[in-house]
Amino acid sequence: MSFVHGTHQEQDQRIAERLAEGEAIKGRSLWQDAMQRFFRNKASVASLIILAAILLFTLVGPHFAVWSNEEIDWDRMGDVASLGAPSIENGHYFGLDDLGRDLYARTIQATLTSLMVGVIGSLVAVVIGTIYGAVAGFVGGWVDGLMMRIVDVLYAVPFMFVIILLLVIFERSLFMLFVGIGVLSWLGMSRIVRGQTLSLKNREFVEAARAAGVGWFTIILRHIVPNLIGIVVVYATLLVPDMIMAESFISFLGLGVQEPDTSLGALISEGAGTILHGTVWQLAVPLSFFLTIIISLFFIGDGLRDALDPKDR
Repeated sequence: MSFVHGTHQEQDQRIAERLAEGEAIKGRSLWQDAMQRFFRNKASVASLIILAAILLFTLVGPHFAVWSNEEIDWDRMGDVASLGAPSIENGHYFGLDDLGRDLYARTIQATLTSLMVGVIGSLVAVVIGTIYGAVAGFVGGWVDGLMMRIVDVLYAVPFMFVIILLLVIFERSLFMLFVGIGVLSWLGMSRIVRGQTLSLKNREFVEAARAAGVGWFTIILRHIVPNLIGIVVVYATLLVPDMIMAESFISFLGLGVQEPDTSLGALISEGAGTILHGTVWQLAVPLSFFLTIIISLFFIGDGLRDALDPKDR
């Protein structure tokens, strides 16, 4: 006990000496602390590296492609089951699909498409859900009640049914896929933001802004939303894999991205249809990329949630 007490006295003495000399004690901001906590999570860091490698592959990979994503190898398409296997010599690093097209080039295109759907869809959901939930929670009263009842009604509508209906009625395109996925994906975000806004709108800095005559929408943008960044970032990270899985399921049904474009869901659907012919690589390659992206995003989201959770500090 005397040793520990002596150690504490020495630390206090050193701090007092530094303060007497005018030496500033460096502190850490919230984001610096969260960053350090995140990088201590080995699973999240490994997932981040893997996801960065996949992104790098979609950018650099086309420079190493011998064949384009639409080019057909007529010499080897006669019997894809025996001739379409992966071959470095012929430039088909991942093999051929059932039409004799290079699976390496098509996997790059499919991965980029799926990531675009996930990122853009989650951004749309985050922007709409954050503004909607913040307005509902801050204004309160009958406005809050009406806006949340609208959310409840939309929650009752089957998410996948709406997307399929839009793609069947309108043109099946990548743009319509973005619209369909973004129609209802913001509902969960709005509820989370509303709950956090209710706990923030009576804080001292908000009351000070009101007393200064700042408008309610300006208060939301300048004071409420910045205090929700941590929750929004975590939810957006966990929303990206949900978007990718939704797009993959729709493409698996044949209602998503149309030829000559493709996505991981479309490639998985094609591979599942030809696996009985012995073309295992047609399913294994896109499925491996799909699972790796989904699992990596979930680990990154968990790491961000733990890093930004004030209860764990």
